[in-house]
Order: sequence, then C-alpha cells, then structure tokens
Amino acid sequence: MKEQVQLHKDQFIDELKQFLQIPSISALSEHKQDVQKAAKWLANSLEKIGMENVEVIETDGHPIVYGDWLHAEGKPTVLVYGHYDVQPSDPLELWETPPFDPVVRDGKIFARGATDDKGQLMIHVKAAELLMKENNGKLPINMKFCIEGEEEVASPNLSPFIQNNKEKLSADAVVVSDTSFINKKQPAICTSLRGALALEIKLKTANTDLHSGSYGGGVPNAVHSIVRLLESLHDEKGKVKVKGFYKGVPEPAGDLRKEVAEIPFDEEEMRNELEIEELYGEEGFTFNERTGIRPTLEINGVGGGFQGEGLKTIVPSEAVAKISCRLVGEQDPSEVYDRILEHVEKYKPSGSRVTIQKLIQAHPVSLDSKDPMIQKAADAYEKVYGVRPLFPKEGGSIPIVEVFARVLDAPVVLMGFGLNTENLHAPNEHFHLENFTKGIETVCEYLSDLS
Repeated sequence: MKEQVQLHKDQFIDELKQFLQIPSISALSEHKQDVQKAAKWLANSLEKIGMENVEVIETDGHPIVYGDWLHAEGKPTVLVYGHYDVQPSDPLELWETPPFDPVVRDGKIFARGATDDKGQLMIHVKAAELLMKENNGKLPINMKFCIEGEEEVASPNLSPFIQNNKEKLSADAVVVSDTSFINKKQPAICTSLRGALALEIKLKTANTDLHSGSYGGGVPNAVHSIVRLLESLHDEKGKVKVKGFYKGVPEPAGDLRKEVAEIPFDEEEMRNELEIEELYGEEGFTFNERTGIRPTLEINGVGGGFQGEGLKTIVPSEAVAKISCRLVGEQDPSEVYDRILEHVEKYKPSGSRVTIQKLIQAHPVSLDSKDPMIQKAADAYEKVYGVRPLFPKEGGSIPIVEVFARVLDAPVVLMGFGLNTENLHAPNEHFHLENFTKGIETVCEYLSDLS
C-alpha cells in the first residue's frame, strides 16, 4: 500500500489544500456560510470516493456530514468520527503565511486546521479511496463517516444526534484521529480522556466602583474578595479543597501507573522549555499522572477593577473568575458543579454576592488498551512505523468520545497522527506530511486487518 500512497501523494495533498482553504470557523457567525461550504465539500469528497447515502444533515447549528458503505457482509463496521470546523486564526500578525492559504515547506503543510482536524480526517477519506481502488470498488470492512462542524464549540448538536440515531451509527468500533504522537518517532493510542467542567464566577459588592480615598478600607473590595475566594479552592499541597470534589476518583492501580510511567518524560527539559524553576501539582503524583489520570481545578482567568493605562484609584465593585476542572473516573460534572456552588456559598467573603454560570461539562472516558480493536490498531502502527505505540492518558477532553462509547456501546480507537508541537489552536498551525502519508498507510493496514 505504501507504493499506492506515494503514487497518489500529490493528488491527496492538493485535495487537502482545497479543504484547508475554506475558513470553516464554527465560533464566528460571519463564517457560517464557510462552514456550510466545508460540509458540502466534504460530502462531495465522500461521494467521489464511492461512499453511499451521503448526507449534509442540518442541525440547530452547523451541519453533520454522514456517509457509509455497508456491503461487506459478515465483516466488522467501523465508524469514523472527525470534525471539519476550525479555530479562529487570531492573532493574524503572528502567522508567517495566511492561515487559509496553505503552503508546504520543510515537509509540513501550514494552515489553520492542518492538524486539527482536517489533515487527520482526510487520512481516513484517502485510505477508504485507496482501498476502494485496490478492491474493484469494494472495502474490506463496512465503513461509516460521521463528521461534525461544531467540535471547536463543544459539539452542542452532535450528542442529541447520536442519541437519536443509534441504529444509523451503530458500529463495532469508533475511530477518531484527533490526538497526537508522544513524539515524532513514537506513535500513541490514547486510552483515556479527562472529563471537563467550565464555569464563570461573578462577584459583586457595592452598586458601583467607589473612590479609594473616600471608601478604601471601609467597604468590601470585590477584587480582594474574589482573590480570597479563589485561594480557598486549594490547599498548600495542590489538592482541591472543595468538599466532595474527589468522589468517584479511583486510586490509581499498579497496572495503570505502570502504563503511565512508560510515557517518556524529562522534567528538566520541560522546565527549561517553559523557563520555570520547578513544576507544581498534587503531592504524591508524577507530572504524567497529574496531567493524565488525576482531576484538577484550574483558575483560567481573573478580572476586575481598572485595567487601563496608568492608575485609577477605585475600590472595585465587581470581579470575575473563569474556572475549568478536568475530571476522571466516575466523577460527574453536574455533581462537581453542585459541590463548587456549595463551597463558594460557604467561603465567599462577607459583603459579597456571587453568581455562577456553567459553560461546559463533559464526562471522562476510560478505554481498555487490551481491547482487540485497539490492539489491531497498535499492530497497524507497528507495521508502518516500526514502533509499537504507547497508551498515554490524555489530559484534555474530547467530550463526544464518551457519548459515542456509551450510546453505541462500542470501543473508541483514538488513532492520532498529529504532534503536540504542530501549533494546533495557535498561529502557524501545521501537519507533518510524513504522518499524513504514513497515516493513510496505517489506516489501510488497520481496516484490512479487521477484515
């Protein structure tokens, strides 16, 4: 299959460039037509390679693209999930070339969405195309595509779509390529994703900002109050102090800690790279454990008072904080939210009124690395890359993965081909073309082996 990939390499890259040229930014309303255009472009691509029942399914937001090929009687069915929407491209001045004018240099393709997720998604489209060409218009297994346009805005419409279309989407495995290698030479199949809870706290004291000469020291200061409130969330050893926060968090077993310990990590290299003197976190756990299999509560932003140039001597009356939690095990984001509400009510300084808004919630998901569908993916990586993948525990969240696993009752195989160094969500996002072509080979091997 390697020879076939190389034979069609230039064509595949040209088609990827066409896809990347569409500014399908789901978060910005002015790009709604561009998101529609990307959905139609993708649907047309699926039809051209031989997928059937291709649809652009409208939702209350951006469309879902579906297609299938279901003629391999008695063979497994694989559902490929991905997303065609991308992040905003700001700040534009930091891009070396325009974000939607893809260019190839140094063996990489630079454009917004190159690695997250258009490049990785196209690996599956092109693998299906090659397998069709090699087998007289047939696939060795049954295949479905379910591609959304709202992943970058937390997938508000995909979850109900999955719930309402369980039979349509039923599969023996759900394959996702939206994760990364450990490093350029070490493939990885992620086997857990932390859940998420994001919220915003608004704290108010007086009905207006006040002159600090006339009122300072005599009335509550909203910024002082929110700082004290936020300080109450952790103890001095990095543990979250919210009562009940750790309910459902499993104590890491030996096998799990061993799997985490196999992931390469150099503390000195990280400290030097980040230009910090020491790392920080919950006592008793390694960096990879803290960021992969332990829950967290992070303050993402704090605001209040005068932020302009110079000085304005006031006692602020309002302050705001944004918080995100990463959850593991059996932690329920709704329960964690309730516990935070109780904590805030208990610890808010006197003279403060607090309101909290929930922004995002997602359940954690844990996958069994020994599942045959995951092990066959590992076999395919090893055959193409010459190295067996490791099984890292991803600290981030892909909320819809838990929904697929629970509703379809199928293993999710996180076959990532990206690198953490490829500037996803940042200026100069890119994708290594070696992983694009080897990714196509790997998926071809995987699907063939499943047959």
